[in-house]
Amino acid sequence: MTETEILGWAGTVTAVVLGLPQLVRLARTRNVEGLSLPAWQAFLAVNLGWTAHGIAIGQAPQVAASALSLLSTVPILYLMSRQLKRSFLLTLAPGLGLAALMVLIDQLFGSGAYGAVAIIPAVLANAGQSVALVRDRHVDGVSVLFLILAVVNQVIWLAWALLVPDTGTIIAATTTGIIALFNLAWYTARVLGLPPIPSRQAARRSPRRE
Repeated sequence: MTETEILGWAGTVTAVVLGLPQLVRLARTRNVEGLSLPAWQAFLAVNLGWTAHGIAIGQAPQVAASALSLLSTVPILYLMSRQLKRSFLLTLAPGLGLAALMVLIDQLFGSGAYGAVAIIPAVLANAGQSVALVRDRHVDGVSVLFLILAVVNQVIWLAWALLVPDTGTIIAATTTGIIALFNLAWYTARVLGLPPIPSRQAARRSPRRE
């Protein structure tokens, strides 16, 4: 087995187990504090879009990683929709629409263009989680193992993409990895006592102490 194949399948394993700690925590606690619904809707688009991209470039590890990741992403969205009292189908709709756009661009313009566009849902997913970690009063619903695996997963896929090479994956893995690292660092700071930073609108609504 070549170095590229080893990294590809290592990326597959980490991608598949990535969402499982968060799924287990959410199923056990039903606590969505610190979780971002738009982030997980974007993760749905990422899973579907990269499944199609892996098929297009003939890379089985990428197909397996992205397709099997749906086994945690979809149940997480289902549980979140129930806790937030939203329609499950409407909850899926934004992710499905964004995934369709990603696939279309990949087919029409190729891997480089796809990589540039694929940054958008990847950034939305991870930055959406960043916002929740920064602003939410509590982050008890977030799994730290999920945040750690998110960083490890992007490092592995970046190394894999450099060996293949695949421009789209290099662009997306680098950008996503930086944000994933920020999320892990900020979560750690919150657990250690850093207070939330409310939005300006929330701050205006909060009564001032005399």
